Amino acid sequence: MSNDRRGFSLIEIIVALAVFLLFAVGIYSGTIFVFKVVYQSRLRILETGILNEQVEIVHNLPFHDVGIIAGSPSGILPRTVTTTRNGILFTITRTVRNIDDPFDGTIGGTPNDTAPADFKLVEVEIVCAACNQRAPAIMSTIIGPQSLEGNRYNGALFIRVFDAAAVAVAGATVHIVATSTSTTVDLTDVTNNSGQLNTVDLPAGIGAYHITVTKSGYTSDGTMASSVAVPNPVKPPASVVAQDVTSVSFEIDRVSRIDLETMNSVCQAVGGVPVDAVGTKLIGTDPNILLVSSTVTTNGSGDYTLDNLVWDAYGLRPRNYDLRGSIPPLPLSLGPNVTQEVDLILGADQTHSLLVTVLDSVTRQSVANATVTVTSTGYSARAQTGYGSVDQTDWSGGSGQDLMGDPARYWSDDGRVDVSSSAGDIILRRVGNHYVNDGQLKSSIFDLGTSANPFNLTWEPVTQPPETGSTSIRFRLATSNTTTPAAWNYLGPDGTNNSYYTASTPVIHDAHDGNRYLRYQAYLSTSDNDFTPTLSDVFVSYTSSCTPPGQAYFGPLSNQTYGITVTHPGYQTRTETLEVSGDVRLSVDLVGQ
Repeated sequence: MSNDRRGFSLIEIIVALAVFLLFAVGIYSGTIFVFKVVYQSRLRILETGILNEQVEIVHNLPFHDVGIIAGSPSGILPRTVTTTRNGILFTITRTVRNIDDPFDGTIGGTPNDTAPADFKLVEVEIVCAACNQRAPAIMSTIIGPQSLEGNRYNGALFIRVFDAAAVAVAGATVHIVATSTSTTVDLTDVTNNSGQLNTVDLPAGIGAYHITVTKSGYTSDGTMASSVAVPNPVKPPASVVAQDVTSVSFEIDRVSRIDLETMNSVCQAVGGVPVDAVGTKLIGTDPNILLVSSTVTTNGSGDYTLDNLVWDAYGLRPRNYDLRGSIPPLPLSLGPNVTQEVDLILGADQTHSLLVTVLDSVTRQSVANATVTVTSTGYSARAQTGYGSVDQTDWSGGSGQDLMGDPARYWSDDGRVDVSSSAGDIILRRVGNHYVNDGQLKSSIFDLGTSANPFNLTWEPVTQPPETGSTSIRFRLATSNTTTPAAWNYLGPDGTNNSYYTASTPVIHDAHDGNRYLRYQAYLSTSDNDFTPTLSDVFVSYTSSCTPPGQAYFGPLSNQTYGITVTHPGYQTRTETLEVSGDVRLSVDLVGQ
């Protein structure tokens, strides 16, 4: 006989343990669920018993005592009390309302019920805050007088709450306080599904009722007493007139915020900038007092968040800087429940400047590529909306500057141009009584701050002496994403180094798109050595993530009157005359043809 003994393998043991655990977890979960159901049922039984006790207490009170202390109707019941049963703490909240029964008419109706407090509705809520109870248990009852109705010398206050779209706001908390009336009123209630809270049988009082309307996640609204700061509030305390109805309305909606960022024209953050933020909604008149009027300061990274804002139109004005544009354009129309990012593009503070915003008259959207021309005595400038620009107007500081720092310097020249004889101009070098045939100059590196798409290369003056030839000033452009490329490749309008930008070919080839750094090479030539072309200004326009849409900035200007002309294909030409004094903003509406 042989004795064959075999044990269990490791896999068999693991499978057995897994099966056992499944059964054990299922039994445990089922047991916990049963305990929870039993606990919740026990909790509900306790709450129901307490609610019944509260209702019986109310039934045994004299009719005139049924009410909340300092409420309407006024009585002897505190609004909130606590009680302990079986070691569990419960919070009880009572609400008492006067009800205007339509059987004998309603206040303000036909027939008019001059004593509208026909009976009282009592509602009692109970909740255990420590029991993870999601909703309170509620019980209500009606209490009627034996004979007479409410006080004929009292009145009613009807409160309506709606949002920005004039839609009723249900569940808004309304706090009503009156201390100068015959009896003190201090009651809190909520609006119904129609956004209304109708409170009847209130003691009469002229300007006696202070009202505050709130809701979690919403803006607040309410009455305001006259003060030195606001002598004539828009919504003064409400009045209640005997045997009459006073109706008041309030507006609340979900809060919004503005994420503000201040930066320069090459997308670099500018920190520590004071910004005046103002809305249009008033809390007082004569003089006008704004609901929002404050000064905030961006942090070291140029950021600031304005939160808990009411829906409104907002203006933002930086201090110590010129506003060269904003994304999106200002003023900003901020709706409810919105987080809006706003970039303010800043420049050096000028005494007088002009920011023009061009909008479509129908859609109210920004119009890009509109040409804005500003002229006055001794001044003429042109810009396109929706584009940033870099420019150079002086080269007299000399060569040797690689990165643009001093706006009057450049990188190099071939010794055949003259940057000092005529202030702010480049001309050909004169040798004896004649100018050399040609010369060239390379600019310093312009930092656009971020990846950009160059658009146009233009210069002034466009018209040159005819003796110099039809293409006496030409350009090539080089771009890179580093300041030290292996070689700067200067290209013309066909994207190769075999062509040149001329006055008739200003559009920059898309081979330069997506680069951060830019430099130009200017070529001057003449067909007659007795004449020289003159280069006074160079402009390169571009688009980037910090290019203000539909806007064009002009500065520095003088304190004088300017003519503004705005043109765009498909729109009627618009002209304006404007006196510029300080920093001026102009919004121009274009009408389609």
